[in-house]
Amino acid sequence: MSKKRLSILIVEDNDMMRAILRSILRGEEYDVVGEARNGLLGVELAERLKPDIICMDVLMPEKNGIEAMAEIKASRPNTEIVMITGNSDPETVQDAIMNGAAGFIIKPFNAARVLDVLAKLSTRIQARA
Repeated sequence: MSKKRLSILIVEDNDMMRAILRSILRGEEYDVVGEARNGLLGVELAERLKPDIICMDVLMPEKNGIEAMAEIKASRPNTEIVMITGNSDPETVQDAIMNGAAGFIIKPFNAARVLDVLAKLSTRIQARA
């Protein structure tokens, strides 16, 4: 049985970071189905696009990643959310995990780290299917 390609939504306010994530995921077993530059738009796109995984920045305008994640998880509990941040203080990490983050990637990151985290989530999602 072949694995289905998983859909990913990128929610990141930095254009360069979005481009880097998109290029890391291109050619892998993922489809980037959408991108948002703030948490408010991220919540809207998560509802409309129903991605398997969301890669979301913590610090963003209009709605931060923790608030956006809490909203998304309330309506889409099976959506796996990976928080991506340059802020690795214990309080931020704990907040993210308490609100349902499935993984945490610290900036600056490399492709291997991103793909490793996503591979673990992919295994979990495929097991539920």
